Amino acid sequence: MPPKRSSTSEASTMSQVAIRKLVGDSVAATLETQTATMAEADNSIREIPVAKRGNYKEFISCQPFYFNGTEGVFGLIYWFERTESVFSRSNYAEENKVAFATGTLTNDALSWWNAYAQPIGIEKANRITLTELKRLLTNKYCPRTEIKKMEDEFYNLSVKGNDLKTYFRRFQELAVLFPNMVPNNEKLMELFIGGLPRSIEGNVTASKP
Repeated sequence: MPPKRSSTSEASTMSQVAIRKLVGDSVAATLETQTATMAEADNSIREIPVAKRGNYKEFISCQPFYFNGTEGVFGLIYWFERTESVFSRSNYAEENKVAFATGTLTNDALSWWNAYAQPIGIEKANRITLTELKRLLTNKYCPRTEIKKMEDEFYNLSVKGNDLKTYFRRFQELAVLFPNMVPNNEKLMELFIGGLPRSIEGNVTASKP
């Protein structure tokens, strides 16, 4: 079922310049997340060498979030976002990302990771991709019923009233939590546009990166 769209005219409460900026910023941020995920998967398949910079001390100095397993779905989303943000500041070696990221797991989440790593060995565990780590954490800390509910929400998300900012933020959160639900940037853009009021659809088209 295609997403429902509001017919409310946002232009009546916001200037076209403000709308264009909001849309452009949201599209750029969401597509950046999707592109990073797809690039990571592509690199892991092709084994393309990358410059190896960044160490754990530098990673921690950027103040990543810690995750203990009790923060719920949105706590996990924020952990994903913050971890990706820290990695984006430097060209960390792909083979170090999981080791660094799991260094911020505490309490129950750390116990879960240790239980996962122990049977196969920490070196092999650290060789999984960051995307795979996110999938494992999602499966562990997001109940299946909640995941299904949010998957449905992602496909049917639309602007409520005049609240564009809430729509943009929620779309980004769901795109981070379910990076593999949309196969490419074109489909992601279609999903994004599908939830916007028709009155500002032209602004979205003009704002495409």
